[in-house]
Amino acid sequence: MTHRPPDRFNTSAGTVAATRIGSGPPLVLAHGWPWSSHSWSRVVPHLSQHFTCHLYDMPGFGQSDKTGSRPMSLDTQGEVFGEMLNHWNLKEPAVIAHDFGGAVTLRAHILHGRRYSAWVLMNVVAMRPWGSGFFDHVGRHTDAFLGVPPHIHEAIVRAYIHGALIRDLPSEDIEALVTPWLGPEGQAAFYAQFALADERFTADVENGFACLDPKPAILWGADDPWIPLDRGHALAELVGVPLTELAGLGHLPQLEDPTRVATALLSALKAH
Repeated sequence: MTHRPPDRFNTSAGTVAATRIGSGPPLVLAHGWPWSSHSWSRVVPHLSQHFTCHLYDMPGFGQSDKTGSRPMSLDTQGEVFGEMLNHWNLKEPAVIAHDFGGAVTLRAHILHGRRYSAWVLMNVVAMRPWGSGFFDHVGRHTDAFLGVPPHIHEAIVRAYIHGALIRDLPSEDIEALVTPWLGPEGQAAFYAQFALADERFTADVENGFACLDPKPAILWGADDPWIPLDRGHALAELVGVPLTELAGLGHLPQLEDPTRVATALLSALKAH
């Protein structure tokens, strides 16, 4: 969580850390895996000049509870996204989603009737197939990874996060992304996400892509090592919108080149 001490809010999946910053119409930012609201920290100063930015760490991530009573899977996250909109009393906010935040906001919209005034999907998990060979391997052998020594686990987390990037990030950003996954609770939560991954959570919504209202803008770090550009083009074709390529950026465009990406995000939001 960034910018100020977070508020705490009880959801059906445990307590989440949340904050708001800026002034103007509401904008909700949905992070992905294995990130947290910190992934927006470099673009929020730009966005908050035009919007009231609402950020939260999804259950199981960042400073939110990692041991709630429900599995922290995408179906749960889609429901909690709606709960957060209720908590903030937001009826039709603008939304920016990254990584599996795409699937979360799609589920909230298609399955739970949540409405958005404007919508941007950036390097999102949204359609099958998804997940790397490593992702699948860990999901099948979660117990073995839970037992690795802490220093080995930390090395795995750091290598995994660096594998998403094309550009180096400041050390403070790397530490903010890594730290929530350290310690016994963080380690268990990290590997739990691999075990909970299930493509049916995107299969549930794929048939609704052509009928999205409003149609989201789609932005993509063109050199994404995790979700290749051709997946972005396939999604854009199904949705029926053009894709905006972010040349020279990887899976975390908002941290890799925040000024350029903030400009692109604001342009996409204002186009609605």
